Formats: sequence, structure tokens, C-alpha cells
Amino acid sequence: MFKRLTTDTYNWILIIGVILFIFEIAFFFGGTIIPALFSGFFMYIGWKKFDQLWGKILFWISLVGLVFAVLNLLAVRFLIIAAIVLFILNYSKSKKEAERFNPILPGTDEVMMDPVIEMKPLFDHKLFDDQETEDAAYQWRDVNIHGAFGDRVIDLSNTVLPNDTAVISIRHLMGNIEISVPYEVEVSIHHSSVFGRAHIFGKHHWKLMNKSLLYQTPNYDNSYPRVKIITSLFSGDIEVKRI
Repeated sequence: MFKRLTTDTYNWILIIGVILFIFEIAFFFGGTIIPALFSGFFMYIGWKKFDQLWGKILFWISLVGLVFAVLNLLAVRFLIIAAIVLFILNYSKSKKEAERFNPILPGTDEVMMDPVIEMKPLFDHKLFDDQETEDAAYQWRDVNIHGAFGDRVIDLSNTVLPNDTAVISIRHLMGNIEISVPYEVEVSIHHSSVFGRAHIFGKHHWKLMNKSLLYQTPNYDNSYPRVKIITSLFSGDIEVKRI
């Protein structure tokens, strides 16, 4: 269904959703947004203490509360209705197209595609749970992930980086990020955070409030191997250290 939608259609749906979201904040004093934020916060606490009984209870109760709070948002209701309407329209259109027969005539030029190899990413997207690289040696692949709750630990000492620029891109809601880099690897770090702390090669920022940081080692621009780290956190700490 979504393959048939144009970019303009996506944009209009998102624009209307944002307008409804702002309308709810302005005229309904946030509606269910504040309860959703509280539910998300208590979910994080419950997940961190999930090995205990009270943590499990807190997590599941907060999850149910978060689902109901999100479903009560005007923007979310609009998106659900829009998805149903688009599904019906696209289903009707696909049925009409199936009734038509387009024969393939001899001599028709075929579109030549470049051969590509599908590779397994180093990390998959996970909303909940911690993620870390293997303790044993592993093959390096660039990292581009996002998540909601949990910690992300990447140890580059157990892999061989290419003689080029390796990329680590992490967008996360709540949790900590820890990246260990060998001494011979040059590094560029661009980190943004709403709440949290940062410890980057001995540089300590104990209170980040809606701030971005940019560091790089002296020989980053003209030496290989090197790694480019781009991270974004709503709430959490980041540590980049040598190993």
C-alpha cells in the first residue's frame, strides 16, 4: 500500500498530524501527552528493574497506560483513520489494475539493474532491550540504528575497520551509549542530547541541556582508519573512550 503513495501525500499527512498535535497542546493543555510521558518514564524504570517482580508489574502497567494515552491523541487518531482510508483506496485501485492485461511484446527493452549484495546489519532496530557488539571477533559493518529504551555498547577492538571512514549513527530515546575505540583509530564525534552527560576522551560534560557537542582527533581529516560517530539522545549519557 505505502509503495503507491507519493512523497507529497506523506508530507500532507505528516503536516496535518503535526497541526493536530499542536492544536491539542494549545487548546487542550496537552491532552494525554503528559500522561504518555509519565507512562514512558515509568516503563523505563520498570525495564531497568525487569528482573524483579515489581519492575515487571510497573513495566506492563505503564505499557498499557502508554498505549491508551497515545491512542487518545488527536494526531494518532487522524493517522489511523488516514491509514484505513488509504488502504481502501489503494485496494480498490489495485483491483482495477489487475483486471487490465498488459502484454509484453517481443523486443521490449528491459531495465538493467546494477547487481547488489544484501548484507546483514551489525545491529537491528530495537525499541526495548540493550544491544552490544560480540565479545569475540566480528566483521565490521556500518551502524545506523534507532531505539527507545536500553543501552548501546560498541567495542571496536574486536573488529578490523576498513581503510576508509567507518560510520556509527545512533538515534535513541532513553539509555546510555558506550563506544570503545582503539588508539590507532582517528575519531569524529557529533553528539546531541536534551538531558544527560557526556564523557569523550577525558572531556567531561556533567550537565547537557538541549546541547550539541562536536569533537575530532587532530589527524582525523588525513588519516585512516577513522570512525565518524553521530549520536542523538533524548535522555542518557554517552562515553567514548580508548581501549
